[in-house]
Amino acid sequence: MKGFIGEFEELVLLTIATLGDDAYGVSIREQIEKRANRTISIGALHSTISRLEDKGYLTSFLGGATAERGGRKKRYFELTADAKSALTAMKELRESLWNESQVNLGLSK
Repeated sequence: MKGFIGEFEELVLLTIATLGDDAYGVSIREQIEKRANRTISIGALHSTISRLEDKGYLTSFLGGATAERGGRKKRYFELTADAKSALTAMKELRESLWNESQVNLGLSK
């Protein structure tokens, strides 16, 4: 792994994976706010996206200009193979810990 993935970074990566071809700043923010029931600033999202790009977990490209954006282009994001591997490793770690902790949490059947 290229580095630890924090909770918010994981949310961003999973949201980008969920949005697929529609993963750009505003759509990512709206989905996180809706699904996680929390408000995030666009600045916090952009700094997290920059950090994920620096780690090699995201790539981006500019889409076509649109009239509703005053002719400006949207920047779209995609997961890299390293991001997919890191997310899989985090999922496996979480599942392992949940499975082992169920007795102590009083959740075992």
